[in-house]
Amino acid sequence: MSTIGELVRQRTELSKEQTTHLVNLVSEWGMLADLCFADLLLYVPTKPDSWLIVAQVRAATGQTLYLADWVGTQASTAEHPLLHEAQRTASIIDGEIFVEGIVEACHMRAIPVVFEGEVIAVMTREWSQRAGRQPGELERTYLEIFDRFAAMIVQGEFPFVGRVADSSVAPRVGDGAIVLDGEARIRYASPNATSALHRMGISANAVGQTLSELGVIDSSVRQAFERCEPVVEEFEQTGDVSLLTRCIPIVERQDGRRVATGAVMLLRDVSELRRRDRLILSKDAAIREIHHRVKNNLQTISALLRLQSRRLESPEAKAAIAESVRRIRTIALVHETLSHEPGDDVAFIEIVRPLLRLVEESLQSPDRPVKFSVIGDGGRLPATVVTPLSVVLTELLQNAVDHGFSEGDGGGNVVVRLHVTEQELHVTVIDDGRGIPADFNLADATGLGLTIVRTLVMTELAGSIEMRPAQLQELVEVGLTQRGGNSGTVISLRVPLESE
Repeated sequence: MSTIGELVRQRTELSKEQTTHLVNLVSEWGMLADLCFADLLLYVPTKPDSWLIVAQVRAATGQTLYLADWVGTQASTAEHPLLHEAQRTASIIDGEIFVEGIVEACHMRAIPVVFEGEVIAVMTREWSQRAGRQPGELERTYLEIFDRFAAMIVQGEFPFVGRVADSSVAPRVGDGAIVLDGEARIRYASPNATSALHRMGISANAVGQTLSELGVIDSSVRQAFERCEPVVEEFEQTGDVSLLTRCIPIVERQDGRRVATGAVMLLRDVSELRRRDRLILSKDAAIREIHHRVKNNLQTISALLRLQSRRLESPEAKAAIAESVRRIRTIALVHETLSHEPGDDVAFIEIVRPLLRLVEESLQSPDRPVKFSVIGDGGRLPATVVTPLSVVLTELLQNAVDHGFSEGDGGGNVVVRLHVTEQELHVTVIDDGRGIPADFNLADATGLGLTIVRTLVMTELAGSIEMRPAQLQELVEVGLTQRGGNSGTVISLRVPLESE
């Protein structure tokens, strides 16, 4: 379905500014529908004797007159006289209309929408007396307020222009409404608003008093009266009660200037929502602290292993401990990153970059200079994937250096390429080293590093891995070339990702 902006641009000759005025009206009119307990429709003239319905809203406080959506359709000829009269006179016109499926006549109030002195559309309130609510103090008060906003629409004062509060996050009329007079004193408080005041410990009769006299924070009211603009504010009235309020001033022209002669303050008790937010933040902080402590413990273990290594004389034992230290530091790196991240997901590239530096520091030597680089972005991954994947990547980088480059042969390059789709993460490690035999089979490899890789990829990650000689085109794609008789190696890893 087309939006109101699209319908107006495609089917009318209204200017950009006039269209924006109608879009702003529609963004606000949910409150108006709730106040008048009826359906609101917006009609714009498209050509002589033709009107197009460009928007429709149903009240959350009353029964709808229309089950169907009439947006994008032409007004019936029976409605034309009321619409034309409202447009011609720039005044509110009342009349009766026929609605299919309802025996008795229904009511229409045609309210001209004025922008810079010109009627650019007509907003109608359409309702049936049979489907309407029984009149009481709440209904009478709300209808009176609706009429005052309707007068503002005719005067071109509503919707508000310039810097206005975002109505999409604001409370609705049904959440609770307080009607204020020109002196910001309470004229009426709805039952839900009264209940919210009671939860704040205010049991006195609110009528005739200001919010400040009741002990309620009233900064939104003062700002709305001063600026003649709606103001949204959330505040903690007490340690246990949080309120989200939106104060909408009722504006009139007096001696050529805009004056707030009253206001409607909508309020919603969001205490439970904020309590849950604080609980989530608290749990998130606790999880990050756990990651931080795990990282510290792993670093302690790593330091103890290095101390033990210094007392060893066997080169094989020292090499084994050095490999273990690298694996532990890799896992510690993941926990360190998670300790700074909200939630349990982490940008994988933020793990890969320090991981490459870690491997470069531990494996590189003057006789074997190896340059590491990364291409692409692996997206955000959960910790359950990042931890084993980081260990796998460390083993693959170490394997690439140990088996691709020899001491004194001038070193080379290792490139990690990352690519992520909705279903799968692709990690490719490419080097320009001496390569592997064409008949190499990863399943037959007996080394500890590749055994760890196979186990983690197939069990922890439920993925697949392939290791083979590199082709010239694959090297060129990542900015490498074949050096001497070296063919290079490609290790391709695929990890399935769970869809949200």
